[in-house]
Amino acid sequence: MKSFIKVAPDSHFPIQNLPYGIFSTVENPNPRVGVAIGDEILDLSVIHALIEKHVPELGQKPMIFKESSLNSFMSLGRPIWKAVRKCLQNILSADNSELRDDAELRAKAFVAQNLANMHLPAQIGDYTDFYASKEHATNVGTMFRGSDNALMPNWTHLPVGYHGRSSSVVVSGTALRRPCGQRLLAKNNPPVFGASIRLDFELEMAFIIGVGNELGNAIPINKANNHIFGVVLMNDWSGPFLGKNFGTSISPWVVTLDALEPFLVKGPEQKPEPLPYLRDNGPSAYNVQLEAKIKPYDSNAYKTVTRSNLKYMYWSFKQQIAHHTVGGCNMRPGDLCGTGTISGPSEGSRGSLLELTWNGQNEIDYDNGIKRKFIEDGDEVVLTGYCQGEGYIVGFGDCSGKILPAINSP
Repeated sequence: MKSFIKVAPDSHFPIQNLPYGIFSTVENPNPRVGVAIGDEILDLSVIHALIEKHVPELGQKPMIFKESSLNSFMSLGRPIWKAVRKCLQNILSADNSELRDDAELRAKAFVAQNLANMHLPAQIGDYTDFYASKEHATNVGTMFRGSDNALMPNWTHLPVGYHGRSSSVVVSGTALRRPCGQRLLAKNNPPVFGASIRLDFELEMAFIIGVGNELGNAIPINKANNHIFGVVLMNDWSGPFLGKNFGTSISPWVVTLDALEPFLVKGPEQKPEPLPYLRDNGPSAYNVQLEAKIKPYDSNAYKTVTRSNLKYMYWSFKQQIAHHTVGGCNMRPGDLCGTGTISGPSEGSRGSLLELTWNGQNEIDYDNGIKRKFIEDGDEVVLTGYCQGEGYIVGFGDCSGKILPAINSP
C-alpha cells in the first residue's frame, strides 16, 4: 500500500499507520483533528465532506473533526473507527484521484508537521497507571524487599494499578518543574522540605478508551478491544514523595489498534493461570520496540539509556481493562490507562533510572565525563517506539520532556 504523499522509509507515519491527533497552526489557531502521513498532517476538518461521502454514518455529525479533542469521534465505536480508517487509506492511496488531483482541496488539506502545534489528543477524565511488567516489579521489589519477597502475593493473580492525576497529563514537548516535598534525611529526625533529588523517567505506553461502559457493568475480556481506541507513548515522571503527581507526558499521536494488529504476538507465559475473567485466547501482546534517550543539560547529544519492548509486558491491555471494570467501574471516552514501566529481561532493557542505576548504586556514563544517577534540572528525556513491518514502520513519534528547576524549594 502506497500513498501519493511522499513517505520516507524510516518515517513513523506511512499509510499503514494514520494515527490521530489534535493540532493547530498560526494561520488557524483552532485545535482540530488530523492524521499524520509522512511529514504532513491531513486536516480532517477540511475534508470532512469527502469522508462523509464514503462513511455516511458520519453525516449526522458534520462538526466532529472540528472539535478540540478526539472524544466525540472515539465515542462512535469501532465500526466507525474502522470505516473512517479504510476511507482515509483509500483517499490517500496513490491510485485514488479524489484528493490527489484536486489541487485546491489538497492545498488546504495538508499541513507540514513542523508548522503545527500539537495538543493533548483527548480530554482525559480519569487516569489509571498499572504495574504490568513482571521484570520491573521484580527489580523494584528486589531492591526494597529482597529477592525472596520481590513480588507481592497478589501480583501474578491480577493487574495491579493505581489512580493517577489526569490534571497533570501533558502533551509531549511540555517542560515540567521538579516537584518539592518532604523527605527524611536520617531515622528518628524530623523531615525536611526541598526539591526531589531522585527524579526519574518511566518508559511506558498507554491506551485511550474510546467507548465506555455503564456503571455496574464489566467489560468482558473478549470485547475489550471494542473499547480501546488507540495507544500512545507515556513517560510517567517519578520520584519520592510528591513525585507521582506533578506530570505525566504522552505522545500526541494516537496509533489505533487496527494499525497495531499486524504486530500481535504471544505474550509472556502466565503462571499461575489467571482466573476465567482474565483468561485470553490468542496473541494479545504487541511487538513495539521502545527506546529512551536522555540529553544532559551539560551535553549537546542524546544517549540511549535503554531499549525495551511492549511484548515483555506480563498483563495485556485487554486484561487490564477487564480487571479495571470487573467491579463495575464505568470507563468513559478519553480515559487513559498506562502500562507501568516496561522493563525487559536484560539489564539494558530496564525502563527506569531506578533500575538502570540499581537504586543509585551505579552511574550512567554519558561520555565527556558526564555521569548521572537520576535526572538533573535541564535534562531532556525522549521516548520513542515503533513496529517494524515489511518495508514500512508503524511508529508513535516522540514523547519528550525537559525538567525545569523547582520553584518552591527554599
